[in-house]
Formats: sequence, C-alpha cells, structure tokens
Amino acid sequence: MEHFVAKQRLYWRCCSSIIAAQSSVLSHRTFYLHSPTLARRKGCENAEVIDAAEVSPLKRTKPHAVEENVISVLKFSKLSEHATAPTRGSAKAAGYDLFSAYDYSIGPMDKAIVKTDIQIAVPSGCYGRVAPRSGLAAKHFIDVGAGVVDEDYRGNVGVVLFNFSKETFEVKKGDRVAQLVCERICYPDLQELKVLHASL
Repeated sequence: MEHFVAKQRLYWRCCSSIIAAQSSVLSHRTFYLHSPTLARRKGCENAEVIDAAEVSPLKRTKPHAVEENVISVLKFSKLSEHATAPTRGSAKAAGYDLFSAYDYSIGPMDKAIVKTDIQIAVPSGCYGRVAPRSGLAAKHFIDVGAGVVDEDYRGNVGVVLFNFSKETFEVKKGDRVAQLVCERICYPDLQELKVLHASL
C-alpha cells in the first residue's frame, strides 16, 4: 500500500511539473508575441511567434491608452491687476473667452491691438488659435485678426480687432473680445526637393 501511495505522489508531482512548464512556455509566447527577436535573445527559440496582424484587436496591447486618459491643462498667469481669467461658456465650449484689460476706442475701418494682460502655456503638442466671437461680428461688424499662440510663447496675449462698421466701437475693460481655442499640431522637419510629384 505504501508503495502504491508513493507512486501516486510521484505521478502527481510529474503532472504538476508538466503543467508549470507549459504555463511558462505560454507566458513566454504571450510576452514575446510582438517581438520575435527579443524572444530569441531570451532563449525562447521554440516559442511560437504570431503575427500581430492576426491577433484580435481586442487582445492587442494599447501602448497609448495611458496618454489618451491624460488630462490636458491650459496654464495661465495674470500680468497685471487688470487681467481677467479666461472662461468657458459651457463645459463643451470649444474655446476660452479672452477679456480686454483696458478701454479702447476703435474708429470706423480702423484696427487696434487689445491687450488681455495674461500669458498662457498651452498643453504639449498644441498651439492656441485666437478666434472671433460670433456676437461681435454679427452685431457690430467687428472681426478678429488671425492669431497664433505658439507652445513656447509667454508674452502678453493680444487680440487684433478690426472695425468694419461706420461707427466708432468702444471696448471696455472686462469685455469679451475673442476666444482661445487649443488645437493639436505636429512639428515636421523641412526637406527641400528639386521636383515634387504631381498632386495625388
């Protein structure tokens, strides 16, 4: 009887070893799924290498998943006591309202650079676009000149206002004069070619 029990124990030990070995191989196959070269370096010559394109999209790793969940922050600083913090009209508003820090009088068919007395730091990989407010254009024929705030710009944010009406337009301290929209941008290298291919 003791001899039989000893054989049974030996049998189960062998089974456990086989299961552990198979689990180890499977883990290596999974770990080196997208890196055959790394698998060979680690001594997994017999690992089954599967093409990443054949793997279900639901099972693929998502290396950028963390980046997608990062909360972007628009940082700003007031340069004077006349500045007003940018605000959004709603949680889903595209831009932050920019406010004039001083009073201005803009004559008919004239323009002025309206200072906000704020400096901003847009999120990494973005630039700030100074856009017009529809209310000013529709009611007073006031337009905003195209403005770009670079990622590394830290100066006073100014808004160029054009008065296309026949009357003088008065800007008061604290008036909303434009909106700032943060947009994604890429920074490509420049390459000069003798000839470019025709449009595709």
